[in-house]
Formats: sequence, structure tokens, C-alpha cells
Amino acid sequence: MERIQSINPERLAWCCADRGVTLAQCAAEAGIAAANLEKVMAGEPGLTFNQLRKLADFFGRGVLFFLEPGPVDEAQVHTPQFRTLANQKPELSARIKALIERVEKQRAIFLSLREELDDANLPRFAPPDLAGLDLPAAARTVRQWLGLRDTNDFETYRLAVEARGLLVFQSNGYNGKWQIAKESPILGFSLYDPECPVIVVKKQPGESRQSFTLMHELGHLLLHKTSSIDDDRDMYSHEGMEREANAFAGHLLVPDAFLKSIHDAERPAEAAGFDDWLAEQRKAWGVSGEVILLRLLDVGRLSRRDYDAYRAWRDQPVLVKEEVGGSRAYRHREPKHVFGDTFVRTVLDALNARHITLAKASTYLDNLKIKDVHQLERFYAGV
Repeated sequence: MERIQSINPERLAWCCADRGVTLAQCAAEAGIAAANLEKVMAGEPGLTFNQLRKLADFFGRGVLFFLEPGPVDEAQVHTPQFRTLANQKPELSARIKALIERVEKQRAIFLSLREELDDANLPRFAPPDLAGLDLPAAARTVRQWLGLRDTNDFETYRLAVEARGLLVFQSNGYNGKWQIAKESPILGFSLYDPECPVIVVKKQPGESRQSFTLMHELGHLLLHKTSSIDDDRDMYSHEGMEREANAFAGHLLVPDAFLKSIHDAERPAEAAGFDDWLAEQRKAWGVSGEVILLRLLDVGRLSRRDYDAYRAWRDQPVLVKEEVGGSRAYRHREPKHVFGDTFVRTVLDALNARHITLAKASTYLDNLKIKDVHQLERFYAGV
């Protein structure tokens, strides 16, 4: 096959540096012989068009990106939101950076489809006015804005946020391009956009922890109107915007009125029994025991010593069985799990209205097989 002569080696080098991979690693992961990439770097014809397309797919770029002359303009390649997250945590892994860009592309797809559908029923982001409110009042206002009931879990919180014009993605629990690795400290991130913000939540063994991450990120979007990426340390921070996002999430998930149902006289002497003591509330509110204990600490009903004892007990290593892949029987539901109800319904509506082809719908829905797309349609139709 004919080799392409005009591939820009400077752009290949930039992509490797941006992704944090060597040329050899790039070759192995993209499925291209290392010798061919070395030829490109030497300014020689080294790749066929199909190989160049593999390379472009690996880096999440278009084929033409590698054929353009001159150096890369990062301001054009990376969005302001991406640069905000990268500046917040310069140590971000290449995998997380790739995930951020992937999320941005999904949002662009959603906005394009929403515009084509011109459906007045699709939610639009119109945030509440929180100016001048303290954090408890802001949390009360947002709780009303979301229309939350007293009993919730992660899914009802997620649906409530999506109903207000945001997208909420959840990472896969097993290895794949939509996973935030188990060993990664990143728990979630948010991409601010006045038209359609996006929140990404890392899948965790307990969904109650995901609820806090979701509302923490919502706090950044509504209070600070900025993009943010957060790890374990941020969720316990007592400084700046992270402190505000934590307090906001705590008050939103566990309002002061909820604390009246907790009886201090029944609190166990040992921290190991706290989760059982709060089992009814944890289940009803869809939150972890720690979130409730922090609220009790805030209002002076729990000592710092008891809270620290609980943290020490909770942080003991626990063997968690790692997911190795989604069930094939439910593969058609995976896009709903990852991209949320709003995104999936929009893709299916666009398909039904013939704005996109079945092949496009498959691509937008994480490359579902055609039969799985049809099964997903039947699932939404209740068949």
C-alpha cells in the first residue's frame, strides 16, 4: 500500500508528549509497527492511510491534524475547561486527560443533536440565583430547584440533576475507555459551560459515596461557575472552594431538619457500630455514614475524636472484587449507565427522527452493536 509522505512528525511528537507515552508505547497501543513510526519521525513515508487513521483514533484526533504543517497550537487543541483541569492537577494521568477530551466530544454530540431535534421538552440549564446566600441557604435553594424528595439514592439524585439541563456521566467499573482506574485518586470532575455543564462521577463500590461526589461537583458549577477535578484530598479539604463545595454537598444531602431523626442516646460506644446505628438514614438519604457524621460534627453533636475513630475504622483495607466486564445480557443498557438518561434518549430520538443513521447512533452509544441498539430502543419503549 502507498505510504503517506506529508505526515507532520512534530505533531506526532507533541501528541506523544501530551498523552505521556513514548513512541514505542504509542506503536504498541495503536497497533502500528514501531519502525513505521520511527520513519515518520525521521521525515520519511512510514504509514498507510489506515495506519494513520489508527494513530488518529488512538490520540483522539482527526487524520487531517497530522497532515497540517507547523507546530500545534494548544489553545486550539485543548478547550479552556480542559486547560483548567490540567492546571489544577498537573500530575493528571494520560488516561484521565483522554477521558476528559472524550467527555467533551460527547457533550458536543449531545448539543448538536439537541439543536437538530429542537425539542422544547429537552431540559435547558438555567441555574438558580445563589448570590448573597450562605452555604446552608444555597443548599436549601438548590435542593428545592432539583425537586428532591426526602428519600433518594444516587440514581434519583442523578436524574434530578439531569432534569435541570446538565449531563451526568458515570465511569465504568471495569477496564475500558470510560473507566477511571480503581487506583486513581480522582473521584470526579465537572466541566463548566453556561449552556450544558457536565459532571463525571467515578464508579465506587458504594453508590452512596458517588452521591457526595455528584453534589460536590454540582457545588463547583453552581457556586463557583468553574470547571474542577477532585480527588480524595479535595473531599476532605477545609480550604477555599473545596471547603465550600464540601459544605454545600453536606447540607444539600443532609439538611438540618434530617438530623432530628437521629437519636444521640443510641449512638454505639465503638465507631465500628456507627454505620449500623445510621443504617436507616443512610438508606433513606442515599449517603454514606461519613456524610451524616460530618453533619453531626458540624452542629456539635459528635466529637472530633469519635469522627476520627470512625475514619480510622472505615479506612481499614477491604478486599473488593474487581469487575471484569459488563454482563453481555445487559450490554445494551451500558450507555445509559455511563452517559445517563438524557444523553441516551436524545440519541435515540435523533435516530427515530432520522437525523442520524443507525451506524452513527451506534458510535455515539459507545459502539453498541446494531442488535444492542435495537434492544436499547425496546428497553426504552418498555417492550
